Amino acid sequence: MAEEKPGQNDAQSAKRDAATESKGFTDEERAAMKERARELKAEARASKADRESDVLAKIAEMPEPDRAIAERLHALIRSAAPDLSPKTWYGMPAYARNGKVVCFFQSADKFKARYATLGFSDHANLDDGAMWPTSFALKELTAAGEAEIVALVKRAMS
Repeated sequence: MAEEKPGQNDAQSAKRDAATESKGFTDEERAAMKERARELKAEARASKADRESDVLAKIAEMPEPDRAIAERLHALIRSAAPDLSPKTWYGMPAYARNGKVVCFFQSADKFKARYATLGFSDHANLDDGAMWPTSFALKELTAAGEAEIVALVKRAMS
């Protein structure tokens, strides 16, 4: 057996860890993918009420202040676009039309981010010229922010 030099295993281990970090998925990303696989299996069996219950359960699991933001967003989106169906998407509250996600809420805690995000998919009609925003950072909801969100959701549905 070859004799190891002091620190040799540490250096090799550090190289492997660095390679894994730069090329692999984070624990949070892997968890989101597993959650999405479970959602796809359950989606076919779930009723509309079940899907909304799943969304409300996901919101209830969120730490504050994201939980309060998500609860308010849920109410705003359901009111502004009653045709959108709540569902979970990669473990996040999402709202879909004809099974296609139009918008979603990502808690800051989900991927250890600095802020929560309201995002829109390519199924949202937000096109405006050659470039437009599709996600918005949320630290808190103000009356002006709520009005802007309602306008965006209505535009996304047009």
